[in-house]
Amino acid sequence: MSKQLFRCPHGVSGRLDKVLADEFSGTSRTVTRKAIEEGRVTRMDGSLLEPKTKVFPDDEFMIDLERPSFTPIEPYDYPLKILHEDDSLLVVNKDSGMVTHPGDGTSADTLVHALMHHCPDQLCPVGAPERPGIVHRLDKETSGVMVIAKTEKAYHSLVSQFSDRTTKKKYLALVLGHMNKRKGVYEGAIARHPKVRVKMTVAEHGKSALTFWHLRERFEEGFSLVDCEIKTGRTHQIRVHFANDSHPIAGDKTYGFKEKGKLRFTFQRVMLHASELSFCSPESGETLTFRAKPPNDFTQPLEALTQTK
Repeated sequence: MSKQLFRCPHGVSGRLDKVLADEFSGTSRTVTRKAIEEGRVTRMDGSLLEPKTKVFPDDEFMIDLERPSFTPIEPYDYPLKILHEDDSLLVVNKDSGMVTHPGDGTSADTLVHALMHHCPDQLCPVGAPERPGIVHRLDKETSGVMVIAKTEKAYHSLVSQFSDRTTKKKYLALVLGHMNKRKGVYEGAIARHPKVRVKMTVAEHGKSALTFWHLRERFEEGFSLVDCEIKTGRTHQIRVHFANDSHPIAGDKTYGFKEKGKLRFTFQRVMLHASELSFCSPESGETLTFRAKPPNDFTQPLEALTQTK
């Protein structure tokens, strides 16, 4: 990647990231900020800068705002369940077992690979190059509603909505044991597990997390079906909160679920489904709500359980 000389214009001053974003209006703020953070914007002597560095007229810098190269994502022909699609965004009902985006140890069959086949060259490239259009994610074994951005305007709008917690996210979960109340809330902060890095845990030093739940059904075999609404979006949030209360989600061996008794079946997945997602349209500002019924691999175990009246 090659650098070019940039001289701060007369009458222009302020934070470096904002100045570059204004002067290079054809390049997104995400790209300019990332270039600074990665050391691709330096003083003439090569010293590094921070996004918040104050700059003044006639200050000179060497800058490189090119997107870093990466291995192109090969399209994956997969029958996506499309709930909605327009020029700015796409809403899908993700299958359990599908990874959201490429990463270490993943194969070429992620949701992003499938999106590249469904709408090539239409996903917003802002953000990590291996995650075009991705503004939030669902765990591999979690099915349900996801929104993907096609345009930069939609991307920034949706990212802000998730960050500001103005979206509405509802889930359906089958958990081990009988919940002893009709409804409740979990408020334990969540952090990376100190010993098992692929897990999260409730910890005082973690990030705040808020999960509301409401009992829908109890089953004689010792399970409860609950509706959840999360006000935050921490990694594995629902799974961690219920496991911390000795009610791990059925099928979730990562967080302590073990087959109990002599069931007539085994759980083939983590029994967690993103049932509803609401957000404001990046174009019109109106509230959009999308719902997805749980798939067969979720409903079949429920049908095999005996409902307690």
